[in-house]
Amino acid sequence: MSLFPGRIRRKPEAPRSSLRLEAGHKLYHAGSEGLAWRLSQGVVRLDTVLQGETSFASLAIAGDILGCETLLFGAYTFSASALTQCELTPWPEGEGAASGESLLESLALAQRRAADVVALRGGQAADRVLGLIRLLGDEAGRVVLPTRQDIADITNLRFETISRIIKSLERSRILAPIRIDGVHATRSFSVNLASLAG
Repeated sequence: MSLFPGRIRRKPEAPRSSLRLEAGHKLYHAGSEGLAWRLSQGVVRLDTVLQGETSFASLAIAGDILGCETLLFGAYTFSASALTQCELTPWPEGEGAASGESLLESLALAQRRAADVVALRGGQAADRVLGLIRLLGDEAGRVVLPTRQDIADITNLRFETISRIIKSLERSRILAPIRIDGVHATRSFSVNLASLAG
């Protein structure tokens, strides 16, 4: 079974090099074999697949390790797709990498991320969207948002609600559209962090 159906054909034992994925592209499917990856840049959506139905399970952001379960079970537990442009490197990162320490650190981050994702699925609608913006924003005060439908899936809100909240955040100047090469104009913003602090 191919790790990247229809795009890149690479066996798990292939040379281990970095990988770039555009938003919307699949990294791997649940049940397939493959490598473990460290996400260097971007956001990845993880989905469960039960009885042919796909549903949102979690997020991975820069620094997270994806697919380490293949080292134990030989197959991926979740399906993974890029929500934004992503860069990944095979994990563990070479002969000298302290994979045990790296894995423990990644597991701690995954626990924290799971708590963050659970918080995004309850409470006031605007607070959920703002929570996602905080989670995905960078140190420079920029954020590349997933598609409106992905935001709806992540926050457990309706598509229309997401569109309305994002427009409201733009009107109140919490979000200001910016141009980032390779990113659709409706998805990249500078974030007024002072407005979010309150």
